[in-house]
Order: sequence, then C-alpha cells, then structure tokens
Amino acid sequence: MTYLYIKSLHIIFVVSWMAGLFYIVRLFVYHVEANDKPEEERLTLQRQFTLMEHKLWYIITTPAMVLTVLTGLYLMLQARWYQQDWMLVKLGFVAGLLTYHFICQRILDQFKQHIFRWSSFQLRIWNELATILLVAIVFTVILKSTFDWIYGIIGLILFSIIILSCVRLYRNYRTKNNK
Repeated sequence: MTYLYIKSLHIIFVVSWMAGLFYIVRLFVYHVEANDKPEEERLTLQRQFTLMEHKLWYIITTPAMVLTVLTGLYLMLQARWYQQDWMLVKLGFVAGLLTYHFICQRILDQFKQHIFRWSSFQLRIWNELATILLVAIVFTVILKSTFDWIYGIIGLILFSIIILSCVRLYRNYRTKNNK
C-alpha cells in the first residue's frame, strides 16, 4: 500500500516539476522581451519577472524536482526496476531533464545579474526541449519493453521536428504581424 501512495506522490511531483519548468522558461521569454520596452516599463517588468521567477523556482519547481527524484528512487529500488533495460533508457532521459533544470537555474542566476545571453526565440526553442524529454519519459515508462526502440527514436525525432517547426512558424507569424 505504501508503494501506491509513493507512486501517487511521484506523479504529483512530476506534474508540479514540469509545470514549473514550462512556466519558468515562459517567464524568461517575457523577461528578455522586456528589454525592448522603454526604460521605466522595462525596469518595472524586470523587477516583477525577477520576483515571479524567484518564487516559482524556489517554492515550486526545485522542491518538486527534489521530491520527484526522491520518490522515483524509492519506487525504482522497491520494484527493482534498475535491472530492466527500459529503466536505464528512462534514467537517461531523466538525466537530460535534470541537466535542463540546472541550465534553467543558471539562466535564472544570470537574469538576476541582468545578463541576457539568450534571445526570446532561443528560449522558445529551449522550452520545447522539456516537452520532448517529457514525451520520451512518458512513452518509455508506459510502453516499457513492448516498445520497439527504432520506431521510438524515429517517432521522437519526428515529434521534435514538428514541435520545433511550430516554434519557427510562430516566430515567422509574429514577425510578419509586428511589421
């Protein structure tokens, strides 16, 4: 019974973590775009975005990440999933998501120092990487060993191309309509 409670908590923490990752990068986009505003508006927006980013990151996103990892480790050890090939693949994707998390942390720290190395377009592309990793993790967990890895990789590549093409189309649409 404890296992099912921990599994439920794990899913809740994953959802919270992903929501935080999706929203933090969206805030980054707005934060960068605030640089194009007149000075008074820019300063007001940047103060607000810095506050929102800080609260989101330290109250929701990072605690949810820690709790996701802890409950995930418990589940993996209890079920001895670490002995299965699909779990190794999932852990690879989770490692990618953790790397993504810590790169977002670095971007957040840079923004606090008014260092903006990413354009809003680059951040929009960056935001989609979390989606791609989430899709890969969910399909790996649900399909486990019934999954044909060749088709899975092809599907993930096609999904990535589609989602990145949509971001590019949106950029072209915004550019065309802002003229």
